[in-house]
Amino acid sequence: MFDDRVRKERFVVSRRRTGLGDCLWSLAAAWQYAKRTGRTLVIDWRGSCYLGQPFTNAFPVFFEQIDEIASVRVICDDQVNNLSLPGSFFPTWWNRPSIDCVYRPDEQIFRERDELRQLFESKDDTDANTVVCDACLMWACDQDAERQIFRSIKPRSEIQARIDAIYQEYFDGCSVVGVHVRHGNGEDIMGHRPYWADPEVALRQVCTAIQKAKALPHAKPVKVFLCTDSPKVLDQVSAKFPDLFTISKRFQADQAGPLHSAELGADGGSSALIEMYLLGRCDTVIRFPPTSAFTRYARLVAPRIIEFDLNDPAHLILIEEPPKRHPI
Repeated sequence: MFDDRVRKERFVVSRRRTGLGDCLWSLAAAWQYAKRTGRTLVIDWRGSCYLGQPFTNAFPVFFEQIDEIASVRVICDDQVNNLSLPGSFFPTWWNRPSIDCVYRPDEQIFRERDELRQLFESKDDTDANTVVCDACLMWACDQDAERQIFRSIKPRSEIQARIDAIYQEYFDGCSVVGVHVRHGNGEDIMGHRPYWADPEVALRQVCTAIQKAKALPHAKPVKVFLCTDSPKVLDQVSAKFPDLFTISKRFQADQAGPLHSAELGADGGSSALIEMYLLGRCDTVIRFPPTSAFTRYARLVAPRIIEFDLNDPAHLILIEEPPKRHPI
């Protein structure tokens, strides 16, 4: 039986188990829909790729507890394990018996992604009491929603303290060029694949972008900050720019897969957040490839971005905007 409060509420559930960039962008889309339709937002990141505990909600592992986001009620802790959500459900797959919902083939997940995006873009609502967002919803909301999420959620205090300490040690008094190179390290990189059609060319493009970024006008002495998921990329780019700096972290072995892995545990997620937020404090950010959600925060707040054209990855795009930095 549902308690009285659950009976009166309608819900949007943001379920993601992927890298934090995807989780946060998809959360923004779910929040925007919850805001528009007067629903409660449930952040359910159980089964996270960063954790080995299937019933632990990853959100409170990495972020401070929150009860609302811009007047939207939020449930984001381990009470999701005991929460009974009212039917009916959208997409319709979730009206099946629970045992039938355990395995969802990829084609079903992609179908739900398209159904959810269509619902969100239509500006309509559904009669379903609970909308389950268990698919990648990048590009399914506007930038105001993304900014609202980053204004409202805060990394846990120990993660934030590490971000601040690194900033004071390496960033303060410098113009920092942040470089993110999403390699995959043996993972199926899906939409990023065109950028890595020729790995040697790709790394030359990254190095060219760094050289061009360093040559741009800067108000202070320039430093280069590299974030990558590949030890091979780190070695090769460091050989070209021996003065660059990185944040110490554990890597998977060469070609063993991405950093968002339960093998690295919660430390892998914490390292990802530290780099994600530090990239947002850089003066110039190089995104390779720009299809990676990991640098979405930096794209929203950094004053100068260098990206690579998907249709012509050798072509660099310089984007300069007034600073929109958020306090973190």
